[in-house]
Amino acid sequence: MSRFAFIAGCLMVTLFFSQIGHAAAGQAVRIGHFPNMTHAQPLVGRSLGTFEKRIGSAVDWKVFNAGPSEMEALIAGQIDIAYVGPNPAVNAFLRSKGKALRIIAGAASGGAALVVPGNASIKGPQDFKGKRIASPELGNTQDVALRHWLKSNGLTPGRDVPVSPIKNPDILMLFQQKKLAGAWVPEPWVSRLINEGGGRIMLDERSLWPEGKFPTAVVVVRTEFYEKNREQVRRFLEAHVEVTEWMQKNPADARKRLNEQLGRLAGKPLPPQILTEAFSRVLITYDPLGQPLLTSARWAHELGYLPRNADLSGGIRGLFDLTLLNDLLKKRSLPALRGN
Repeated sequence: MSRFAFIAGCLMVTLFFSQIGHAAAGQAVRIGHFPNMTHAQPLVGRSLGTFEKRIGSAVDWKVFNAGPSEMEALIAGQIDIAYVGPNPAVNAFLRSKGKALRIIAGAASGGAALVVPGNASIKGPQDFKGKRIASPELGNTQDVALRHWLKSNGLTPGRDVPVSPIKNPDILMLFQQKKLAGAWVPEPWVSRLINEGGGRIMLDERSLWPEGKFPTAVVVVRTEFYEKNREQVRRFLEAHVEVTEWMQKNPADARKRLNEQLGRLAGKPLPPQILTEAFSRVLITYDPLGQPLLTSARWAHELGYLPRNADLSGGIRGLFDLTLLNDLLKKRSLPALRGN
C-alpha cells in the first residue's frame, strides 16, 4: 500500500470515529517534530520548559524523521500539532480534501543547500547528467526543490539524473564513501557534509528565492483538535512565538540549548564549528511565508506529488488559519501575517 493510500485510509477512519477532544483538562498535548536545525523551537522550547508553562499541561513530544510519516500520524489522530516541511503539509491537506489540518504558523526559513564533493569538477546543473544525487525523502521539501531545479535546467530527474531518496545519516555515509555526486539536504546535514564529508556548497537554496526567504518548516494543527481545543492552540502559539523571539535575541544560548537537545536525541551533540555554521544558514521565524510556500506547492504539483485535480492557481483555500497568531502579534504591536 502506498503512503498516499494509507493517509487517505487513516483520514476516513479518523473522520468516521470522531474523537472526543483529546486535550481536555490535564491531558498532554502531543507535538511532533524532527531532530533537525529547522525544527529549533520545539528543541529549545523543551530545554526552557516554555511550552508546558504556557499550555498549562504536559506535552508529549513525538520525534519523527520524515514529513510523510509525521502527517500519517497526525491524520491518524496520534499527534495534535506538528512541525513539518511545507510540502508534506500541503500534500496531506489536499489529499484529505482540506479536512486534515491547518497551517497556523511558520517555524524556519532557509537552511537547505545542494552539496557536492569538494574536489568535484561540477560547476553547473549539466555536470550532473548521469550522476547520482540524493534527497532526504521522496516528496519532501528538499526533494521537490531538487527535482524542480533539475527540470528548470532542462534535465529530467530519473532519466538524465538519478535522484535517490535516502535518509540523512545514510546520505552522509555515502557521501564519505564518494558514492554520491551531490545531495540536497537541510541543516545540520549541509554543514556535516561539508565538515565531515569534505563537501562544498554548490547551490544555497536561498539564492533561488526573492529576498532569500523560503519556508523549510511550518506548524500545523490537526483540524479536529483545533476546533475542540482552540484555547490550548492559542497557548501553544504563545509559547511558539515566545521561544522564537527568545532565540532571535539570545543566539549563543539558543545554539547551546539546541545542541544539547540534538545530542540527547541523536546520541551526541554537534561539534561547535558545525553548529555555528548550520545555525547561520537558518532563519528562525513564526512567519509561514505563504507566497513562497505556494510556489513550492506548485512545483510539487508539476512533479506529480499532489492530486492532479488540485487547482493551485488562486492559492489553496483553507490551508492557512493565522487568526490566533495574528491576534497574538496584534497584542505585541507587530504586523499581521498572510497565508495565501
